Amino acid sequence: MNGFQTEFPFTLPTGYLDSEGTLHREGMMRRATAADEIVPLRDPRVQANASYLIIILLSRVVTSLGDVAMITPQVIEGLFVEDLNYLQSFYKTINTSENPSEDRTR
Repeated sequence: MNGFQTEFPFTLPTGYLDSEGTLHREGMMRRATAADEIVPLRDPRVQANASYLIIILLSRVVTSLGDVAMITPQVIEGLFVEDLNYLQSFYKTINTSENPSEDRTR
């Protein structure tokens, strides 16, 4: 392997609070593919509201979040605004930099 990193750890500022009251902060995000940015454009939720694109996009590239079994659009919808903003920024960092930092914790 050439050392090209495709997955990066992150720590949410607040954390995702699941239905059982557990807070999940540690996760992993992978670099996006062209399909990650194109396929969500066909989703009716995105066609009805362009702002929903980031929800679908993040649900595709966040590969883990604490003990959450599957990262779905509903999980991303359940994030606190501070965490959604953090993940949007982290997404931009790892997809526009050749060697992004491994963790952008506060």
